[in-house]
Formats: sequence, C-alpha cells, structure tokens
Amino acid sequence: MRYFVTGATGFIGGRLARKLVEMGHQVVTIARTPEKAGDLVALGVEVHKGDLTDKESMRAPMTGADGVYHVAAWYKLGERDTSMAQAINVDGTRNVLELMRDLGVPKGVYTSTLAINSDTHGQVVDENYHFEGKHLSEYDRTKWEAHYRVAVPMMQQGLPLVIVMPGLVYGEGDTSSLRQMFIQYLQRKLPLLPQKTALAWAHVDDIVQGHLLAMEKGKPGETYIIAGPVHTFIEAYKLAERVTGVPAPVVKASPTMVKIMAGFMGAVGKIFPVPETMAGETLRAMAGTTYIGSNAKAKRELGYNPRPLEEGLPEVLLHEMELLGIKPKN
Repeated sequence: MRYFVTGATGFIGGRLARKLVEMGHQVVTIARTPEKAGDLVALGVEVHKGDLTDKESMRAPMTGADGVYHVAAWYKLGERDTSMAQAINVDGTRNVLELMRDLGVPKGVYTSTLAINSDTHGQVVDENYHFEGKHLSEYDRTKWEAHYRVAVPMMQQGLPLVIVMPGLVYGEGDTSSLRQMFIQYLQRKLPLLPQKTALAWAHVDDIVQGHLLAMEKGKPGETYIIAGPVHTFIEAYKLAERVTGVPAPVVKASPTMVKIMAGFMGAVGKIFPVPETMAGETLRAMAGTTYIGSNAKAKRELGYNPRPLEEGLPEVLLHEMELLGIKPKN
C-alpha cells in the first residue's frame, strides 16, 4: 500500500512513517527542506519538497495514494507569534483534505486532539462531547476549528475520513514542553507541580498503533479517542520518583496559585522571552485543568489497548537519565 503521511518529520508522524515502512508499505511525505529529512530517506521514505500551506505542493506526492494520514500540526505554547497556528492547523488541514477528496483517495485518518475539548472540569468525556467556549491556548482553538469547521463537515459530505483524538503523548523523541518538564525534574530544577491537573497519558507507540487501527478498522465518518489512561501530574511524578529515586517537587500549587502565576508570566512574556514550561499560556493550561477522555469506543471497535503509565513512563525516564548521565538511585 502507498500512504501519504504529513508530519513525518515530527514526533508522532515520524514513528508512524517508520512503522509503516517496517510493515512493508510505501510511504510518501513532504518537507519544507527535504535535505534535512535524511533519516526518513534512509528508511526508504519518499520525501518531496512541500508545505501544508501550499496545496499544490502536495498534489503530486498524494496522487496514487491508497490512504492519507494527516498528522502534522503546529503545537507550541507561549509563543508570541501564533499566526502559523491558523495557517497550519486550519488552512493546512483544509488543503490536505480537499486534495484527498479531489484525488479520490480511498481513506484517510486525521489526527485531532482531546485539547479541542479544553478543560473538562474532571469529566471523562467521550466522542459525543462538544465544547463551546473560550479555549486556553491558540493550539486548542485552532485544532477545534480544524476538527469542527473543516474535518467534520467534509466527512458529512462523504469524505472517507476517520478522526482520531490522542491526549497527552509521551515517549522517546518528544520535543514538547512535557519533555522539558521531565528534564527539569531529573535535574531537580522543576519548581512545583500543579494540583488537580489531569491528562490522558499514552505512549507514542500506542498512539501510532491507534492510527494504524483507525485506517484498518475505523469506520469512515467516525471519531475515536485514542488517549491513554488518566493520571494527575502528581500521580505521574510519584511514579517517576519510585522509578528514578529523584524526589518529586515538594511544592504542589493550587489552581488559583497557578492562575496567578500564569497572569504574571503572561505579562513578563510580552516583554522578555520565557521558557515554554513557564509561559503564561502553558501555566494557564495547567491550572487545575483536566484534558481527559474515554478510549472505550476505540477499545471496543478498533481493538485499541494502550499500555499503562506504569509500563511506559519508566522507559522514557530511564532513557532521559541516560542522556543526562544520571544514574538511577533505586
């Protein structure tokens, strides 16, 4: 099978492209600078010069595809310039899906996110939940728009598309603020943990498996939450402490305290650059919030079965410790 994959130079998309190649499929992707995608070329991936914001640059690479995986997204917190969020997450998604329709690609999988639901206030929501309101970040807002204003209407018009919704994704190769938090923690520089903040933690390899299952078994027009098990940050770092021997931060900040910090750091960030983990937008999204959802439908209909955090997190932490030259004390 020939698959067109967006985001193959990224975290999830890269692992997906590698897995597809291992399974014997032909993988085609685009990159703004193909010369920097040597690792993909070495795997046998066909890399074309292209960009999500340039619809025609994707036409030739997508032509003849048996399936499309649209994984690419703009994902940053605390950025001063967020203009690319709209261009990539919304307009780029429209470009990919319109081309898929025009070229008659038999099936596609679009990577949405639980973040479109914003803070669920402790409720473990399913695919029927629909959030209306003000989002906590530009990433959340633009992914909501791409989901409900682009992907869903096109599915309703007959596009053979399946939507998958990951939650928090962790694993080797991550470059997000989550990894920066792990590094700060291991270096004993993480100042605090937010109380009540909960996320649905899934290992990147399980997220990749969720994408493969969606292409194989997912029903066009349907949405599947492929998030992992729900844990608070405090629970996750208690587990980390048991694995590494590095004490978790003593300070557990209340939602109110984190919101106050978010306001202060938001003001500072307008004048001086601040680390992503301490940006106002990042803190606002962690102030006692719950980005959580149920993967029951994906388990039932796709056979999805993500590993527990107790199995996946130790692997990642021990890998980071090795890179940092830190030896576990346990």
